Amino acid sequence: MRFFSKLSHHFRPYLLRLKRVLLLLVLALLFVQCGHKNEPEFHLRASLLVNESHTWFQAFEYFSEILEARTDGRIVLDNYHSEQLAKESEAIRLIRAGVIDMTTTGSPLSNWVEILTFCELPFLLRDSTDMRVLINSDIGKRMEQEMIDKIGLRPLGQFPGGPRHLTSNRPIKHPDDLKGLIVRVPNVPSFVTAWEALGAKPTPMAFSEVFTSLQQGTVEAQENGFAIIKAAGFYEVQKYVNQTAHVVSWTYPVIGEEKFQSFPEDLRKIFLEAVKDMVKHEHKLFLASERKIKDDLKAAGMTLVEVDKDAFGEAAREAIYNSLSPEMQVVYNDILKLRE
Repeated sequence: MRFFSKLSHHFRPYLLRLKRVLLLLVLALLFVQCGHKNEPEFHLRASLLVNESHTWFQAFEYFSEILEARTDGRIVLDNYHSEQLAKESEAIRLIRAGVIDMTTTGSPLSNWVEILTFCELPFLLRDSTDMRVLINSDIGKRMEQEMIDKIGLRPLGQFPGGPRHLTSNRPIKHPDDLKGLIVRVPNVPSFVTAWEALGAKPTPMAFSEVFTSLQQGTVEAQENGFAIIKAAGFYEVQKYVNQTAHVVSWTYPVIGEEKFQSFPEDLRKIFLEAVKDMVKHEHKLFLASERKIKDDLKAAGMTLVEVDKDAFGEAAREAIYNSLSPEMQVVYNDILKLRE
């Protein structure tokens, strides 16, 4: 016993040193493990109504990649397509409540601020040139400022949506052909007004429910741009694209203003530079898609129908104008002057 006691006493300094070395090794391993994947300072979530094949979602994925790389992982963005997190109007509410952070949106914002109806008002703009003139005008700047001041959403540029057309299972060439047709529309008052004036039965519905509703016959038609018609697979349940071009539209990628203001100044700068690159990237994707999308829809079995656009516009314009408040009627007339 005395021998072992002496032996233990002899090796005690070495044992203590070994313990210290092991402890340092453990601490080093923990440090490496923690440092390998630092938690981001800001973990953002975006809810998008389109599916993963659409240019808006692809642009957000690109944005996510460059944002994480340029901030060295300080900002991470997760994107959820096909309204997985929330339907469009609910996503706006969740951003305002600080539950999620980003989405794309446009005319549904008119449920909060009336002037936002002009980013998708039926039979107002003729083409993308009219659209750009409006976006860059004082009215366009007012629209964006009111998004920040009155809704708490910061617009991050614009994604073009292309003209919106009506899809159906019978050809629609004139407003007379619309009588009684049940048309799905987004939850936007001006859309309801326009299609009622044209003789249809507009039914507001979340985008994620449209395909099934068309399939089951709950609604008989819907209206959207070529890109969404293709991405949503509406060619599987609709035979005709009636080229009404009743809306020349865009959507805003947005972030909650409170979230944006919570970024330190260096991250804000990086974020906004990445936003510019995202918008440019989406525009390239959009132009490439638009060049071939009509052929894709024809190949999928859809028939493109030429319509009497003037007849549609004349039948709906007065009702749309009268549905606006006196203040917005003044804005409407000012927008028409921009086209001259």
